[in-house]
Amino acid sequence: MPPMTPADPHSTSLLRGRVLAFSAILLAALNLRTAVTSVTPLLDQLGQTFGFGTTMTGVFGMLPTASFALFGVTTPMVARRIGLKRTALLAMALAAVGLLLRSMAGGVGSLLFGSVVALAGMGIGNVVVPPLVKRYFANRVGTVSTLYITVLQLGTMVPALLAVPLAEQAGWRVSLGIWAIFAVAAALPWIALARRRPHPDPLDTAADPAAQPHGKVWRTPLAWGMALMFGMTSLMTYSMFTWLPRIVVEAGATPRFGGIMVAIFAALGLLPSLTMPALAVRLRNPFPLVVIGFSAFLIAFAGLLFAPMKAPWLWAVLLGIGPSTFPLALTLINLRTRTPAGSAALSGFMQGVGYAFSCLGPFLFGWLHAISGGWHLPFGFLLVCALVLLCASWVACKPQKLEDVWLCERRASVLPEGR
Repeated sequence: MPPMTPADPHSTSLLRGRVLAFSAILLAALNLRTAVTSVTPLLDQLGQTFGFGTTMTGVFGMLPTASFALFGVTTPMVARRIGLKRTALLAMALAAVGLLLRSMAGGVGSLLFGSVVALAGMGIGNVVVPPLVKRYFANRVGTVSTLYITVLQLGTMVPALLAVPLAEQAGWRVSLGIWAIFAVAAALPWIALARRRPHPDPLDTAADPAAQPHGKVWRTPLAWGMALMFGMTSLMTYSMFTWLPRIVVEAGATPRFGGIMVAIFAALGLLPSLTMPALAVRLRNPFPLVVIGFSAFLIAFAGLLFAPMKAPWLWAVLLGIGPSTFPLALTLINLRTRTPAGSAALSGFMQGVGYAFSCLGPFLFGWLHAISGGWHLPFGFLLVCALVLLCASWVACKPQKLEDVWLCERRASVLPEGR
């Protein structure tokens, strides 16, 4: 019997021979948002320390999605050159260095530079984790996707909860820098995995890469469906994270209550993370799951627009269910590809383009509020985005494989020559 490979589809055990890879993936997922949520609760304090105002605060607010977009597009090229495992190691190294640099900042420039370095690592990690799941756990995509997306959500919530208490007890430098410990810990198993093969194939493929179906991912409807599905989800989510407190405060609530609404909104994100990947792998076409998220968004938007204080808890809960298309999109990366190379290409395009769209959400929502003096135009904008999400998801959820689309394109291109 031949030795089992990490992605052996006939293996029945989740961890057999893959404990190190399993640990490496989960530790990487834990570090994919710490640079974002560890700093946002401290921006007022940092503004007082370094003398910046609302404009620079807005820059820090847009920096994560802009960085994720840029490095989402470039990561597949890096992975093709140095391999998936070394790319994951690079991601954790950049995250650790950036977090440390930010904690030692002496001014706004160094604070920005450290943030960009850390976010570069996390942007690379966003893209490289799904193909690594494909590489090591092709027979357990739903299970491992559920676990790593849940850990990602925990890595989003915990720094936000601890940022202010840590700053009060030990200072803002410790509050920002302590997360570098987790990035260093996440780098260690990737060092061990990267050293196992001295000369690995760049994308860890078992077959000759030249024989694998390949093509331009941006030319496929699947890729654009995935990118718009992911992008519209992120756009609406970041818009609500930014503006939900203002909406309820203008409706008569206290700022503290606005913060509680955001906390409920964020916490409810754990529920889709636990359920969506497992459901997606069982459905040939998971579009009905998209309809659930779409409906939750629509009801929440209508409630916040027309009766924000009638049932605020319900609107917050529905807002938390709405972004269920986020874990669904991350799971579809592997369900719509056959190879780690295809997964990396689709992951990079989806997240690069998707996060580029999401950058515009909070800005356009606020701008429409400013020019109209109310919330009808901003929520009208989100309604259009929700409809785009629904149409794009119809394409993304259809049963198909990226490599099969490439193969059909190749055959179509050579057909006239064979006649």
